[in-house]
Amino acid sequence: MSQEDIPGPDVDLGLKDAANGSSKKSALASQAAHHPSGKAGHGPIVKFLRGFVFAVYFWSCCLVIGVTQLIGAPLYFVNKDMYYAYMAMTKRSFALVITVMTRIWGRTMIRVSGDESVAGQIKKMPDGTVQFDFPERLVLIANHQIYTDWLYLWWVGYANRIGMHGHIYIILKDSLRWIPIMGTGMMFFGFIFMSRKMATDRPRLAHRLQKLRQLKSDPNGNKYYDPMWLLLFPEGTNLSANGRRKSSTWAAKNDLQDPEHVMLPRSTGTFFCLNELKGSVEYVYDCTVAYEGIKRGEYGEELFTLSGTYFAGRPPKSVNFHWRRFRLADIPLDDPKEFEEWLRNEWYKKDKLMEIFMKEGRFPPMTGSATPYVETEVRTRSPFEILQIFSVVGIAALMWNNVQKLYTAVNKMFS
Repeated sequence: MSQEDIPGPDVDLGLKDAANGSSKKSALASQAAHHPSGKAGHGPIVKFLRGFVFAVYFWSCCLVIGVTQLIGAPLYFVNKDMYYAYMAMTKRSFALVITVMTRIWGRTMIRVSGDESVAGQIKKMPDGTVQFDFPERLVLIANHQIYTDWLYLWWVGYANRIGMHGHIYIILKDSLRWIPIMGTGMMFFGFIFMSRKMATDRPRLAHRLQKLRQLKSDPNGNKYYDPMWLLLFPEGTNLSANGRRKSSTWAAKNDLQDPEHVMLPRSTGTFFCLNELKGSVEYVYDCTVAYEGIKRGEYGEELFTLSGTYFAGRPPKSVNFHWRRFRLADIPLDDPKEFEEWLRNEWYKKDKLMEIFMKEGRFPPMTGSATPYVETEVRTRSPFEILQIFSVVGIAALMWNNVQKLYTAVNKMFS
């Protein structure tokens, strides 16, 4: 399995922006002439202030979540089910952090549609929000357009009827575990870190996936699996000029059709994951992701950088999702070559969907629904929901304060 075979997102939480900026002069020149979101909404001073407030908010919340995780870590040695439920709570907290972050600093519209396989599972609510009615266990695959695709897809878990934002699992590059505070947090989340050296990765990945398919029993003896959404990006990295060249070279080398708007998926990692989870997951949900205003031949990573989206006031005008669903039993998982062909053909269908979007500005409308598209914003149900992340730390601080008072009172009694 090569580096591209690992089905994880190129998640760097925006850390690549600074490193890549100096090598993209042509992209910057193009942006100066055209940007899908128009002129920057803020000048240098406001941009700096927004960045400063953003950093204070984000890292303060991450610190609080990190402390919350450390408080609950001893549960692992007491009751593992309680431990995993507790860490799922902290994962929900982080989903709230990034949702509020996007609402305040990178406000954008989400436009959702899907084919007949997801008919009735995407609903517009009376308050204008969207509700997904996806199952509690699934594998989610998607094309990878920009670094923050994972952020919008994590929000889908929040918007699900049975909130799944505490049960999402993402495959990440091993180096990300060393990011201060966040790396430790992602380890507590149960995210899967890959070195992209198959001799090391295969047993590690198998171990983590086996834990995700562990069959459990409730007090009445009923069998069940824990909720789980496993997010995979079969392209292995986000779409870029370099990735496009590699995909084209691979296509030419293997006498394959080269898609225009996506990269050819590498099937080995996805094949391995699906086989490991077979029997515990019924469906694979596929999301085709597109961003409004990106012209033919342009790359979203060059237009929607972290600083541009959250600091300069240039978030995507709309993030567009088109959903499809596949039954795992109908996917050829007995033969890697057959699976590779199946996955590649589905990616060609994605490319056709992207071509429709390129020409019309929208994906095909919803099938089997009176509402052709559901349009909403990335936001929480309540503006005060973010306060939940402080609950454990607040209770712990209150208890510590009371213990100190009790200790002082006892000392006075016996002094």
